Amino acid sequence: MLKMTQYLSALLLLISAPVLAQAPTVTAQQFVDLQQGDSDYPGFRRAHAKGMCVSGQFISNGNLHSYSTAAMFEAGITPFVGRVSIAGNNPNAPDLKAPVRSFALSFNADNTQQWRVAMNTPPVMAVSNPHDFYQQIIAIKAGPKAIAEFFAAHPESEDFRVWKSSYMPTNSFAHETYHSINAFYLVNENKEHQAVRWAMKPANVNPVSVERFTGENALFNELQQRLANAPVVFDWEFTLAAPEDDENNPAKSWPNTRQKIVAGQVVIEQWQAQTGGQCDDINFDPLVLPSGIQATKDPILRARSAAYAESYRRRAIESLTGQVKEGRDD
Repeated sequence: MLKMTQYLSALLLLISAPVLAQAPTVTAQQFVDLQQGDSDYPGFRRAHAKGMCVSGQFISNGNLHSYSTAAMFEAGITPFVGRVSIAGNNPNAPDLKAPVRSFALSFNADNTQQWRVAMNTPPVMAVSNPHDFYQQIIAIKAGPKAIAEFFAAHPESEDFRVWKSSYMPTNSFAHETYHSINAFYLVNENKEHQAVRWAMKPANVNPVSVERFTGENALFNELQQRLANAPVVFDWEFTLAAPEDDENNPAKSWPNTRQKIVAGQVVIEQWQAQTGGQCDDINFDPLVLPSGIQATKDPILRARSAAYAESYRRRAIESLTGQVKEGRDD
């Protein structure tokens, strides 16, 4: 259940309804309505409803310290609360059928500096603006023929389609690579800006007998068993844009030849059920950024933020008005 401080924050969102950037005909409310569909799961997120809380620490090696003044990039340790999840609005959906897996993090470097990170398995979007993304979701809901026609009408989806044609979902959250999708700026003490994207890449993929994990909660059961044996570790790799790369276009891949820097390791140590867990009341808004990291002008990035806020607002109201059942199942 959402905490009172989060209730108040969410109620402030009632003052003004966020509108998706550069898409005046599609509001955040309409976007979340589309994601929600006819589902009725009070208290759950409208997208990526099925998830699990995780926690651990980011161990920075200091390699990014010259690129950003963000305190967590100094050599040292920063704790985090996070969430792993699957795509969809159904908190009871079968794990292994989900086309997208996600990993979100929340860092509190100090009392004033927070950073929310929301990552997905695709490295790029299929489209470059919120209106087309809205139409893409409509096509997905309409079925294979509609989505094929949509992609044919949107040649900018080529990089996404190339990735999708070769992507093979794994049987473990620990074996996936998670991407920022959108680009951000690292800002150093000289106010120099470097556009980056990042990826969380598995660093220790010690096998667990995944064959025995079947059924609707296979991914979550597997991760729980894995964490009972050892922490799960990811290398946090940043890709630096070259001047010719467009940091505002999330549908365009950057060449593999771009410089890459591993900033350290993200170590997942514990898990909790999301209901009542530390991650349940966190809005993983990708525009919650600390000093030393800034948003680009990518319109999809702002659309994500607006939709996350609207989903959060609805969850908070449901909790305040007693629509959420205590002890709801995840």
